[in-house]
Amino acid sequence: MKRIFSGIKPTGHLTLGNYLGAVRRWVEVDQHRADALFSVVDLHALTVEHDPARVRRLSRQAATLLLAAGLDPERCTVFVQSHVDEHARLSYLMECVATDGEMRRMIQYREKSGRAQASGQSVRLSLLTYPALMAADILAYGTDEVPVGEDQTQHVELTRDLAVRFNQRYGHVFTVPKATHPEVAARVMDLQDPTSKMGKSHENGAGIVYLLDDADAVRRKVMRAVTDSGREVVHDRAASPGVANLLDLLAAATGGDPAALAGGYASYGALKKDTAEAVVELLRPVRERHAELAADPGHVDEVLRLGAERARGMARPVVDRAYRAVGLMPAL
Repeated sequence: MKRIFSGIKPTGHLTLGNYLGAVRRWVEVDQHRADALFSVVDLHALTVEHDPARVRRLSRQAATLLLAAGLDPERCTVFVQSHVDEHARLSYLMECVATDGEMRRMIQYREKSGRAQASGQSVRLSLLTYPALMAADILAYGTDEVPVGEDQTQHVELTRDLAVRFNQRYGHVFTVPKATHPEVAARVMDLQDPTSKMGKSHENGAGIVYLLDDADAVRRKVMRAVTDSGREVVHDRAASPGVANLLDLLAAATGGDPAALAGGYASYGALKKDTAEAVVELLRPVRERHAELAADPGHVDEVLRLGAERARGMARPVVDRAYRAVGLMPAL
């Protein structure tokens, strides 16, 4: 079987964008067709200013939501990144293979460092080097495919480059992975700013639907979504990004085609109402299952313990091989 690895950062409450852009595909497709590993990548949450207690809380919430969404520990491996030391071990080797120029060309580094500097904050070195850790996350497991959103494609391409370079210099150790993308709603946009991705940590959450929002909150956010100056309901991301975003959401929630759905609406209000109800019903079982799992934290802990144990067993031989290949003495 092919091996898949993907992760999610606990830097904020998980959103509808996370679900439609990644998690639902993991649940419905990836865990059934491959040897799949899904991780809460908590080490990546340390690249910016953070509250330690909040990172722990969001890490547990993210893991619980992954299970609530339908990841089955009998079919896939669910674990927390920091529970498997091999990620940090391999990350340093990736830093030794990568170049400064490659790190600085990463779009997310330029954007996040720019925002930090503009607000008077210092930029942590880990923000520059975290693509090396992401490469380690992927390569430690002999990963064949990495299901990611469009904004992470550049990092997977860097991972491929580092794997090829390492193999050429030190001998074949790593599988060279490829990125895969879901066919619908790979990039869900903010309801108040449909030119920006629906992120987890925007200061104004009015345009973000969180997975744990109650039904009334979901309806309110969708009904207040920004549309466009025209009146025609068309799926045109360039000319009508707000309407196109609503159509994308409706299509993702109902299994329809965005362009075809547009023909069924004569007004923005009707589109918003149907989209709101479709999203409410889409998220209802996830929210209900999360409540059940949150009431049984011991079960979640056991899933994560067994997941980390399984992940460690896969990663350690690969990382040990990389250490030997690069010239490090084996531990006695």
